[in-house]
Amino acid sequence: MADIVSTATVRHLRGSAQKARLVVDLIRGKHVGEAQWVLQQAKKYAAAAPIRKLLDSAVANAIDKNPSVNPDQLLVKSAFVDEGFRMKRVRPAPMGRAYRVQKRTCHITIQLASAAGEE
Repeated sequence: MADIVSTATVRHLRGSAQKARLVVDLIRGKHVGEAQWVLQQAKKYAAAAPIRKLLDSAVANAIDKNPSVNPDQLLVKSAFVDEGFRMKRVRPAPMGRAYRVQKRTCHITIQLASAAGEE
C-alpha cells in the first residue's frame, strides 16, 4: 500500500460542503496531472478553482518535504470535505418580518500518495 506523501487542507472555504463534494468526487483516486486537468475543465463548479489551488499546494508540500519525489507519480489517495461553521444573517421579508440566511462554509483535505510501482 502506498504511504501518504503530503497533505493540504483549506478551512472555512465559502460554499456548501455538498457542492464541494461534487468536485472532490471527480478527482479522488486519480493521478495529479489528470486531476489538475479535470479541475481545469470543471469551470461550471465554483469550488473547482479553490480545490485546484489546494491540489497544487499539496504537490508543493510533497516536493518541499522530499525533493526527490516525482510530481508525475503522485496520486490523490484521499480527498474529503467536512462541513464548517455557518454564518447566520438576517434578511428583510414582507410585512416587517425577517428571514434567516445561513451562509455555509466547508473544510477540504487532500492527501497525496506515491504511485511508483502501482500500475
